[in-house]
Amino acid sequence: MPTHADLDARSLALHRLVAERLRQDPAAFEHALDTLARWRQSADARVQPYLAAWEAIMAKGLQSTIVVMLEESERAAALRQASPFAGLLSHAERFAALKAWRQEHPHASA
Repeated sequence: MPTHADLDARSLALHRLVAERLRQDPAAFEHALDTLARWRQSADARVQPYLAAWEAIMAKGLQSTIVVMLEESERAAALRQASPFAGLLSHAERFAALKAWRQEHPHASA
């Protein structure tokens, strides 16, 4: 069974792929901003502080956002749990990345 640390590491691995997508296609950043705006209108109150933090981070631009997105800190790990970058990877890309991660971390997928 994966630990919380395993889940955080898996999330970071997915966000590394998202960061690559954003670098290759900066227009995808607009999609994430749209997602964030939608979520801000309807998310549960417990999630709102994370979304507010993403809003402040993303207001600083793409590069600053990528830096935080890939940061290896407790704060960044918590933020990645409410990531507005959902949907930037296709289902096939996400599935392939998760499969590769499980193969590289067999202890975490039991």
